[in-house]
Amino acid sequence: EAVRQEFTPAKVGDSFGPTWETCWFKVELSIPLAWAGREVHFIWESDGEGMVWCDAQPVQGLTKEGEKTSYILTSSLKETEPHSLTLYVELACNSLFGAGKGSMIAPPDPDRRFTLSKAELVVFNRDVYELLVDLEILLDMAQVLGEENQRSFQALYTANEMINVCDVTDPSTFPAARDLAAAIFSQRNGESQHTIHAMGHCHIDSAWLWPYEETIRKCARSWVTVVRLMECNPELTFTCSQAQQFEWVRSWYPRLYAQIQDFVAKGQFIPVGGTWVEMDGNLPSGESMVRQFLQGQQFFQEQFGQICSEFWLPDTFGYSAQLPQLMRGCGIRRFLTQKLSWNLVNTFPHHTFFWEGIDGSRVLTHFPPGDSYEMHGQVEEMVKTVKNNKDKGRVNHSALLFGFGDGGGGPTQKMLDRIKRMSDTDGLPRVQISTPDRLFSVLEKESSQLCTWVGELFLELHNGTYTTQAQIKKGNRECERILHDVEVLSTLALARSGTFQYPASQLQRLWRLLLLNQFHDVLPGSCIQLVVEDALQYYAEIRRAGAQLQEEAVQSLCGDLLQPKAGSAESTLVLNTLPWERTEVISRTGPAGTEALALVTVPSMGYTIVREPLLPAQPVAVRKQEDGSIAMENGVIAVCLDTMGRLTSLRLVDSERESVPDGCYANQFALFDDVPLYWDAWDVMDYHLETRKPVTTLLKPLEVTLTGGLRGSVSFSLRIGKSSTLTQEIILDATCPYLRFLTQVEWKEAHKFLKVEFPVQVRSTNATYEIQFGHLQRPTHYNTSWDWARFEVWAHKWLDLSEHCFGVALLNDCKYGASAHRNVLSLSL
Repeated sequence: EAVRQEFTPAKVGDSFGPTWETCWFKVELSIPLAWAGREVHFIWESDGEGMVWCDAQPVQGLTKEGEKTSYILTSSLKETEPHSLTLYVELACNSLFGAGKGSMIAPPDPDRRFTLSKAELVVFNRDVYELLVDLEILLDMAQVLGEENQRSFQALYTANEMINVCDVTDPSTFPAARDLAAAIFSQRNGESQHTIHAMGHCHIDSAWLWPYEETIRKCARSWVTVVRLMECNPELTFTCSQAQQFEWVRSWYPRLYAQIQDFVAKGQFIPVGGTWVEMDGNLPSGESMVRQFLQGQQFFQEQFGQICSEFWLPDTFGYSAQLPQLMRGCGIRRFLTQKLSWNLVNTFPHHTFFWEGIDGSRVLTHFPPGDSYEMHGQVEEMVKTVKNNKDKGRVNHSALLFGFGDGGGGPTQKMLDRIKRMSDTDGLPRVQISTPDRLFSVLEKESSQLCTWVGELFLELHNGTYTTQAQIKKGNRECERILHDVEVLSTLALARSGTFQYPASQLQRLWRLLLLNQFHDVLPGSCIQLVVEDALQYYAEIRRAGAQLQEEAVQSLCGDLLQPKAGSAESTLVLNTLPWERTEVISRTGPAGTEALALVTVPSMGYTIVREPLLPAQPVAVRKQEDGSIAMENGVIAVCLDTMGRLTSLRLVDSERESVPDGCYANQFALFDDVPLYWDAWDVMDYHLETRKPVTTLLKPLEVTLTGGLRGSVSFSLRIGKSSTLTQEIILDATCPYLRFLTQVEWKEAHKFLKVEFPVQVRSTNATYEIQFGHLQRPTHYNTSWDWARFEVWAHKWLDLSEHCFGVALLNDCKYGASAHRNVLSLSL
């Protein structure tokens, strides 16, 4: 399509845009005959990301920020080679890190222009390049090893002698200078020296400061460059996660994908991780995490004939205590990350250790001691990897991942050339190009003295991601529920009817959309608006298609029950997709089209036909007091609310025990300042707790909306901050052991944080939080720095504060941020 367009002349210095546009350049090259036998490069520099195309195929990614600005036309020009050729350059009007206005993580500048700063045909002098890399390594050794190390002086004096020997105007002097460097590099290490396992890597965020669509091109630009490197460097290994990204390249760049398959077969291009995307490690449900592994491992098995033995999640904002069990259940016994090096308060005490989950499952875990997944193969990084290793003496091997990352890029030839010089050089750790399997295999052999970490790997940073972008959080929870219900009903329909077609392909498509949105910059909300819009569209599609699949399953399962029968009373079919019997008040459409309430009991994973609704043993009573407060009771619990909708009393009728402490208010909304140090969408800092302001501006006082019987309810409205409003309906149903809060907020605040608090008359040093397929206890005190660093934590559908024989739980249907300090349960809205 691009080739067929009409092209107009362009020159160096021209600018192109605006942001997110694509420009194509037709580049006609003519190599001088005098360059015979020389290495010839095409140089292209722009602040936008580029891709070179030749013969209708991508051949080289171009990214100035990723130190890739040249395409090698020939390593030694032969007379028989064509001296004239036409290339096409695809220029994306965004940089490696999007197009933030003023700073990297600012919203994109929609009108940014991208400039072509260089377009040249050049002779590359490889002898000079090799000499410069030699000098760089020697000078870095001199600087980094320090004055107390004699090896640093040897490197310094060798570099000095090289300068004396080398005449820059006489290339014949270069070999003698290089021989001096080679003599230093060939002096070998002792047997006890630490071994670094270097692996090429290119962390590509599936969406972040750019939309999903741009990620497809980032993958192609990065991976085609890796393929070119592998053609010239057969020893290079490259680790690559995220089955979704492989699927994108398979669909959009089939010939590049075929080359990748060849290098996978050779053991150089190594799929890792075993998941569909590098998902958030906290917020997805247990079933979603299983599906991440199921879809990822299934893809790698089908496409490459292998599954991954290591989980690979280097950039996620914490790791659930349930992950070890899920990993082991999915054929994975090894784990690599580095994100806990970002802890703001406590330094994590290990780099290599066993991680134990809530059921006792253990996985061998490794954090690269260089605390990064985008090293450049420099001396300083190698020395840091050894010095920083917190498990010296226990293990003598560690990982180093080299290559530009986050926005793509990957390894470069210079990184490889640095590593080659340091493969076994006295004074530096031994460095070998390796694979995850080789690294973990040797760590397993050395593992007898390793320590064990029990429970969650909590990141002491980015606590705001549990709450940021409320619509994304709600969409995730709702769509997880929808897909659960569709699968339950479809399975029952299949079991009952041999003619029902289980919608496997449709469900896989919907699951993959949901799993994609669980990427660790999308579900946490730490992405630009374009990504949020895409994510919300995907949730809308899951809701739409899920509702249709659910209807088809219900029709197959209960179609005969849905047919009206002559002479029979009006009836309603009620389905229960949860594995326990439920008695609840439902809303149904009555004969006149009006909404009517009914109390029903539905068996586990079953249905019931409602004709004559049940009568509660005790109806809900709603009473308004003289002071404007309202009391509600249903025979199970009794509550009292003041005019601002705050709970002044909550008690179990049978126990007479009061849950709300004297003088306190539950369902108290509070507003906090939210001004983090840097990561705006990511962080909420501990000092925000010092800015608490109770929300007390009443717009509409508490009033009764349903007077009782099967349901009693009250509602009120508050003003929040300068211009936001909150409306809440509080509902008590017959026989129900809990109070429901339906809350709508029209949010117009900036740098504010809204929570709702429930002080309770319960004393416990630990609160319990639901996590994936289980629960976790966290302290309610700030005794240690590890305790107070968890001032804001995550939970799934509930958190609970209990003592012997009594407790209070706070449930939610779309929130994740929470805390329990002393006796106050708090939900972040």
